[in-house]
Amino acid sequence: MAGVESFTGTGLLLGTHTPRLDEKGRLILPAKFRARLAPGLVMTRGQERCLFLLPMDEFGRMYEQVRQAPVTSRQARDYLRVLLSGASDEVPDKQGRISIPPVLREYAGLDRDVAVIGAGTRVEVWDRAAWESYLAAQESAYSETAEQIFPDLAF
Repeated sequence: MAGVESFTGTGLLLGTHTPRLDEKGRLILPAKFRARLAPGLVMTRGQERCLFLLPMDEFGRMYEQVRQAPVTSRQARDYLRVLLSGASDEVPDKQGRISIPPVLREYAGLDRDVAVIGAGTRVEVWDRAAWESYLAAQESAYSETAEQIFPDLAF
């Protein structure tokens, strides 16, 4: 069984960080995430009113999966439209900053205080108060969910 070290060496994105957006709507990426996102990323709408920051290779993989759905599927068309219509490709500057377009800041309700979380293969950007509220609501069901989703997982 592989240890966490082997996963983090491949760019697994982990942790919670609480930076602030500057007056121009720029986010300084947490240092932990910069190497994985430095070559470029796609920022788009996520679920639960957060933003997804996906490394280019991960976005490509995700897009290919969605693209394989039949064009006759209304759900697939709707999902692809929402995903791509808000997407913005970004390359962090030398200070590790990216600009969050106004339409995406509005979608996620971002003002100044944000939570930036590593979610494995992507980074999520949340309004800090919304993240804290979401996390508090989810923590109570966390252990029960683990049993339902991963019945054979042992800790």
